[in-house]
Amino acid sequence: MQYFERLNKSFINGKWVEGKSSRTYDILDPYDDSVITTVSLATEEQLTETFKIAQTAQKEWAKTSPEQRKNVLQKALEYLKNNHDEIINMIVRESGGTIHKANGELIASCVELEESIQFADKIYNIEEISSSTEGKVNHLYRLPLGVISSITPFNFPMNLGMRTIAPAIALGNSVVHKPDIQTGLTGGQIIAKAFEYAGLPQGVFNSILTDLTEIGDGMITNPIPRLISFTGSTAVGRHIGKIAGENLKRVALELGGNAPFVVLSDADVDRAVDAAIYGKFLHCGQICMIANRIIVQKNHYDEFVTKFTERVKKLKTGDPKDSSTVIGPVINGRQADKIMGVIDQAKTDGLRLAVEGKRKGNIISPYVFVDVPNNSTLAQTEIFGPVAQIIPAETDDQAIEFANDTEYGLSAAIFTTDLEKGEKLALNIDAGMTHVNDQTVNAQANAPFGGNKASGLGRFGNPWIMEELTTIKWVSIQEKYRDFPF
Repeated sequence: MQYFERLNKSFINGKWVEGKSSRTYDILDPYDDSVITTVSLATEEQLTETFKIAQTAQKEWAKTSPEQRKNVLQKALEYLKNNHDEIINMIVRESGGTIHKANGELIASCVELEESIQFADKIYNIEEISSSTEGKVNHLYRLPLGVISSITPFNFPMNLGMRTIAPAIALGNSVVHKPDIQTGLTGGQIIAKAFEYAGLPQGVFNSILTDLTEIGDGMITNPIPRLISFTGSTAVGRHIGKIAGENLKRVALELGGNAPFVVLSDADVDRAVDAAIYGKFLHCGQICMIANRIIVQKNHYDEFVTKFTERVKKLKTGDPKDSSTVIGPVINGRQADKIMGVIDQAKTDGLRLAVEGKRKGNIISPYVFVDVPNNSTLAQTEIFGPVAQIIPAETDDQAIEFANDTEYGLSAAIFTTDLEKGEKLALNIDAGMTHVNDQTVNAQANAPFGGNKASGLGRFGNPWIMEELTTIKWVSIQEKYRDFPF
């Protein structure tokens, strides 16, 4: 408990600071709603001051050598590895994630941090380009962008924060970060602790524990940050994009998804079922990339439904601290209510249940709907819960057509034994990422991560995030006197 208590303050200018609001927030364990810790929320005034601090700190941090930045990142990585057990416990308790999910998130966070070390050499490098003017030498410089505003959600808070924070710092930027308060410890303060241990200069990384009641749109309307990095819902992403556009700010937006998991006529059904089970129920389905629609060509439909539902009935639900648990609690009661509302609406719409789960507190055991029309309300909803739906397709072409029939375009999967065909069809799915013979939840620090359509703008990953976090400057040197016509 002491480990949690030390992290329940905002981290501003290298210090652990109490929020100045009269309001507090209880961070709860979603499994039993017990209080992990209580946070005094930071105010809008504190946020405004933090941006000023970050702006001042960035100017000095940008002058550091690649070796200095690399050393800080290496030591932050060391901290995460040395405190593995405490961090895993924190992720399980705060997010309700299983031990498997917690291990995966910590590993992914370490990989993001390790990959970002490579960025430290990428700024201030000179690239020379040709000139049409005699005697002119043209140099291109990649420079730090400045102050980055980072906003992250509750589901994979440490990993989704680290993929912006670590490369931003490596590239000479400073960061003001606001994790979802529900997972504020893992989403921000454990990262702050790692950089404090690493000796990062004061003000380069700041993590604010607060909520929208206190700060409103302060993370996006403040004039100082040059980029808004946001992971969350499409509705909020549209709001951020509108304000950022009006203020000519850059955005990196990773938003909602409605991932299709397509099983073609020549697929290996058993392997497809294995992947679909994992890709649907990892972290209770609370992942933007989760397999939201399972689309099966009719030749395999009955077999797939039978095998999938048999497996679903065997998934263990319960306490996430039990290593055998597959499905623990969703993040809070409001989210559980929302999921149950989606289920009730699907029942009202006459959709057929093959597996009917039940709710106990924040734990919802799996539901499986079958014979779901792709144009139904259920199929067009990002459920964000342990609710599977299986959609029949008459042909392989129709399966791909169904896959694209959504406003979203984040991740997708195709199962086929013809790998050449699978790769060609992958290009026909309008999504930022498509995986052949795998499930939809994939992320690599050295791969472009992001979506099309309503699933967002920009790409994370090395080297693509570098384009978001830096600016290119052209410097020309006229080495020979230039004659002018007047």
